[in-house]
Amino acid sequence: QVQLVESGGGLVQAGGSLKLSCAASRITWRFSTMGWYRQAPGKQRELVATITSAGARNYADSVKGRFTISRDNTKVTYLQMNSLKVEDTAVYYCMRRSEIDGVANWGEGTLVTVSS
Repeated sequence: QVQLVESGGGLVQAGGSLKLSCAASRITWRFSTMGWYRQAPGKQRELVATITSAGARNYADSVKGRFTISRDNTKVTYLQMNSLKVEDTAVYYCMRRSEIDGVANWGEGTLVTVSS
């Protein structure tokens, strides 16, 4: 069973930085696209960023230039978040999608709160 465990969330002031981590297990790393999504209170879950096994990155317009997604060979995916805004407050979810059959798996989420 795929496991995705997020960490690194917390409370930060606007303009600050946080780095999220997602540790994956029981997956074929080289055939997995990894991503971060977020869900703010009362809103739908939305894409933040994805990175393919080949390293191609995609970002939501709202985070371009501020957030950076990366991954390493220990099956950990990161989201470096800089210049945080109050509107970045949300539960952030790690996602893994198989590049073979498209099946997606989700972590339980980590809360990021940005105060003004």
